[in-house]
Amino acid sequence: MALGALTFWPVDLSSLVSSSSPALTYQESLERIEHLRRQTSENVTSFGQPIFMDQGACVENVIIFLHGFTSTPRQFKSLGEQFYQKGYNVYIPRIPYHGHRVLVDSDLDRLTAEDLVQISEEAVDIARGLGEHVTIIGLSMGGVMASWVAQHRSDVDQVIILSPNYRTRRTPGFFYKQVMIFLLKYPNRYVWWSPGLKSGLIRPNGTYQGFSSRALGEIQRMGLSVMTAAQQFSPKAQSILMISNANDTAVNKGAIDHLVQKWRAQAPSKIAVYEFSAEQNLGHDLIDPQQTHQKTAVVYPTIISFVTGKME
Repeated sequence: MALGALTFWPVDLSSLVSSSSPALTYQESLERIEHLRRQTSENVTSFGQPIFMDQGACVENVIIFLHGFTSTPRQFKSLGEQFYQKGYNVYIPRIPYHGHRVLVDSDLDRLTAEDLVQISEEAVDIARGLGEHVTIIGLSMGGVMASWVAQHRSDVDQVIILSPNYRTRRTPGFFYKQVMIFLLKYPNRYVWWSPGLKSGLIRPNGTYQGFSSRALGEIQRMGLSVMTAAQQFSPKAQSILMISNANDTAVNKGAIDHLVQKWRAQAPSKIAVYEFSAEQNLGHDLIDPQQTHQKTAVVYPTIISFVTGKME
């Protein structure tokens, strides 16, 4: 009954607007990165610090990685190093309220869709001074953020979206809005990734041991904003690759397909799709090498080949 009452509750998307301010020089990008580092509180662990792999000048290619929900920039460090060795400038920002020293973190419920929009726009703005060609890659929450970039930023050459969490796997399409509003409006709950183990659970690279229900609602609110915009106008990025994982039990494949359909209706030549097969038995986080049963030897060459156009 409570969910039914939310059917007609409005979702405010009016504050989720693109507002770009690209760095004009390499030096300006460096100054923006340093400013963000100075703003990072002492409560943030070394895993949570933004990562910048610098070639020492503006180069031909720059790549930005957007990490997943409850994870840290370190999630993409190993993959980023491979691009750095290929001559890329590499930047991995920290998403607000992530990477804190206390892994059961109540501050995560302060995360908003507006925060995610701001850091997405900021990352692209910084990238503009670091390289001629800009690639954005995001996983899960970072995939939703990358989708925002794909929809709104024409100054990005390539966006690769990995397993975006527009809504959870078990949420049916006709009910997703009510579930999202429930997450946003009802009291926040801290949900353990593994309730039986709780604080004894060891997770990689400073990843939190659970998540905020309200923050999850805010991620889905950003996803709804992208879906709404995709109905109205073509995605602005020059090319978009949507990568899904048939073995992924965390995200809703129907929502991913729905956005791809919207984008193809608007700009079919810009959109490509790829799916890792169920037989490859990959987890939701298919990037962090510290994840149990990880298969980066399969995943990394695939992603690198899509970015560079060359088989590894």
